[in-house]
Amino acid sequence: MRRPWWDPRAAGLLLGYAADRWWGDPRRFHPVAGFGAAASALEERLYADSRPRGVAHTALLVGAAAGVGIVLEKATASHPVMRTAVTALATWTVLGGRSLEREATAVGDLLAAGDLPGARGRLTSLVGRDTSVLDASQVARAVVESVAENTSDAVVAPLVWGAVAGTPGLLVHRAVNTLDAMVGHRDTRYLRFGWASARLDDLLNLPGARLTGVLAAFALPGRTGAALRAWSRDAGSHPSPNAGVVESSFAGALGVRLGGTNRYGTRIEHRPTMGEGRPAGPSDIPRATALARRVGLGAVLVAAGAAAAAAVIGRSDGR
Repeated sequence: MRRPWWDPRAAGLLLGYAADRWWGDPRRFHPVAGFGAAASALEERLYADSRPRGVAHTALLVGAAAGVGIVLEKATASHPVMRTAVTALATWTVLGGRSLEREATAVGDLLAAGDLPGARGRLTSLVGRDTSVLDASQVARAVVESVAENTSDAVVAPLVWGAVAGTPGLLVHRAVNTLDAMVGHRDTRYLRFGWASARLDDLLNLPGARLTGVLAAFALPGRTGAALRAWSRDAGSHPSPNAGVVESSFAGALGVRLGGTNRYGTRIEHRPTMGEGRPAGPSDIPRATALARRVGLGAVLVAAGAAAAAAVIGRSDGR
């Protein structure tokens, strides 16, 4: 069969990214919702306060996602148009950049209108912390931190794995990320059962977080040095190996200070300071979403370029 002039993986990543920017998440029948329901049902059968049970839960669900991706890749192996379409659909399904921006903007609009209770309520769609006692500055800080973290987790990292492993990479990353959101908590129920999902999520997000940090540092003219200094100085003090990278680079790029005390029910966490500027405020929310858009665009260009280059190299090696 004659090879197409385009690379299906690279083209699919670009088209899926464009679909996410245009439409956001699918409004109905979202596959991730179905995966979440399956994960909850399996948890009911497998749950125990045990790491081995959590490992089995993670392995079965992630293995199923990988299997679906592999079947789709094999079924479209000799059909470049179909493979492009499947990759685009998978990319659109797993990305969350547009929806993240909508939620962040909605909270910012409520703050701008002086509706602090409304902003606190809307913020619960972005963060897991207790929002009921936050002031306007703390709400804004939470939004900026969420934009930074989720740009890495829901945009850059899936594009990285899409470039590396195509549709299986996209689906596996989203499966792991979803499981981490569901069971990767440090509370009494999930401390052991969710351990495998949380650690696997950390591992899969390592390359995406570093690419996010680099892209954030170079996205705004004149802020590269500040972003790289904040990353170098502050990222290591964060309890997460990935959130520290993206929060510090965003803080440095925006010239704001992130971090502080977060309350999660009865648990209180004191997060280290990221950046050395003024505290984040409501006016920084649109600045953070604009930076996230630049980072997402840079990520899809890097991912598509890497996939296309790998395809060219593979063809040369196959001659």
